[in-house]
Amino acid sequence: MPSRISALAKQAHRETAAASGPVAYRHRLSARLWRLTILAVMLAEVLIFVPSIANYRKEWLRQKIETAAVAGLTAERAGSNGEAVLGPQEQANLLRALDARLIATSNGTVSRLLARDETLGSVDAQVDIGNDDWLSLIAGAFDTLLLGEDRMLRTRGPVGEAGMVAEVVIAESQLRRAMLIYSRNIFVLSLVIAFFAALLVYLAISYLLIRPILAMTRSMVQFGENPADSEQIIRPSGRPDEIGLAELELAAMQTTLSQTLREQRHLADLGLAVSKINHDLRNVLASAQIVSDRLSDLEDPRVQRFAPQLIRSLDRALAYTQSVLAYGRAVERAPVRRKVRLHRLVAEVFETAVVSPQVGIELINDVAEACEVDVDPDQFFRVLSNLCRNAVQALESEDSEAVVRRITVSARRLADGQVLIAVEDTGPGLPMRAREHLFEAFRGSTRAGGTGLGLAIAAEIVEAHGGRIALGRNTASGARFEIHLPARPSNDAQVPAPGGNESREPNPPPQG
Repeated sequence: MPSRISALAKQAHRETAAASGPVAYRHRLSARLWRLTILAVMLAEVLIFVPSIANYRKEWLRQKIETAAVAGLTAERAGSNGEAVLGPQEQANLLRALDARLIATSNGTVSRLLARDETLGSVDAQVDIGNDDWLSLIAGAFDTLLLGEDRMLRTRGPVGEAGMVAEVVIAESQLRRAMLIYSRNIFVLSLVIAFFAALLVYLAISYLLIRPILAMTRSMVQFGENPADSEQIIRPSGRPDEIGLAELELAAMQTTLSQTLREQRHLADLGLAVSKINHDLRNVLASAQIVSDRLSDLEDPRVQRFAPQLIRSLDRALAYTQSVLAYGRAVERAPVRRKVRLHRLVAEVFETAVVSPQVGIELINDVAEACEVDVDPDQFFRVLSNLCRNAVQALESEDSEAVVRRITVSARRLADGQVLIAVEDTGPGLPMRAREHLFEAFRGSTRAGGTGLGLAIAAEIVEAHGGRIALGRNTASGARFEIHLPARPSNDAQVPAPGGNESREPNPPPQG
């Protein structure tokens, strides 16, 4: 797995390095951001252009109408009988000046034809600029741009507030040409605005987002190449926003991963050392086992009393060395369950417990004589031995002779049928660091210089039995570890019920 992670990190590093070249610049996040910004600005300009071109068309036609109205007023002042006073030449000049084919006015009661081109034929379209419907104005603007090449357009609309209406007939091509020029100017201006707006947005986002993201990317790639080097851990910039939070989380993750890798390397070195030590230790224990067998042949009562305990201890030690520290394997071996007298098992643990006579630790076996549990005897011996050993070490750390030093092991059956085994002491309790990483090897040690393997092994064995172990109580007056074993049909009748009474009910039939 580490080699695969390293290979992936190196591949990512090569891809990052290749992306920094000029050929691949278009694929970089900054280039994509610039293109998207320009596209967004251009889209905004298009949305602005649509009503803008419609308004330009309306104002252009309005100017034509207002010019026609001024000409109508001039003609009205020149004459007194309401008839046209402009001669053919004046009409031609007026039409040429307005670039129109017909000019007429009306004040509500009298209509006046000011000028008309004799070659004027039929009119193809008509526009009333007094209509303020924007949908009609937009539709008319696109109609002129697409179809207004060879059409005649009649335009009429009010002028001022005196009720005067002017009418002009023009070639729509001149309106279309003016609109095309306006559109070209808008497009060029939009390009310039889009470029500079995209540049400003790009510089701002590059400073706020792209550069920090690139820094985090480089840090992750470099850290992936050498996770053990603490210099590769990113240094947060201290920003108060989401980028700063991401930097803090990345630094914390890299720090945790680096520590974990160092611990894993330490475990690997430890396993190698244990395998070397185990080879020689197994030979030493085998020799000691032979000597203990010979001691059992002596008739000395004291030897006969302690020799069986010594032989059992050597047998267990030899089995442990042959498994080469079972915790170092992927899993503990499957438990071989037997019906065990828990009171006797606790007594064996107390007999093998190394307790200094000067310390004066009181060992109390509060398990009922008839209490039987269905467990692997060797594995559960290790569980209780590890818990009692930790308690002994905690009590030995007390200096005052007035301090009560007591270790109590008890068991009872709960109302739901589970078996509760408790190991409690009157020590100083567990420190905060041990509680945070309880049952974790090399992190959950209950004392300085410890490895935490005892609790980790105990937890693994209990879980293999289908149970759970937890810290039931932890105060300045002592700690209490509780082991919950699930109820099994063959054992429920043997475990004392709550209140101290033993259950004598027959075993229920086995469950399929």
